[in-house]
Amino acid sequence: MNLLAWVVLGIIAGAIAKAIYPGRQGGGILSTMVLGIIGALIGGTLVSFLSPPGATFAAATLSIPSLIIAVIGAIIAIFLWGLLTGRSSY
Repeated sequence: MNLLAWVVLGIIAGAIAKAIYPGRQGGGILSTMVLGIIGALIGGTLVSFLSPPGATFAAATLSIPSLIIAVIGAIIAIFLWGLLTGRSSY
């Protein structure tokens, strides 16, 4: 269930991150969803590794902290995708 929650969060976070990230990224709704899901998984994994055992603020639920983590991860994924494809965001 944890993975499914991060996928749903990733779809939402991808749209938010694309709206926040400066410049024009290109790509359609499918690329936004994929980068959002990848970013949410990256953000969730990093926070779960860095948080002390028993910390539940990063649990994959539809909550504000997990959405913020997913958006930050999606922004990182959009940035890395721009570096890999050689597109500038401006």
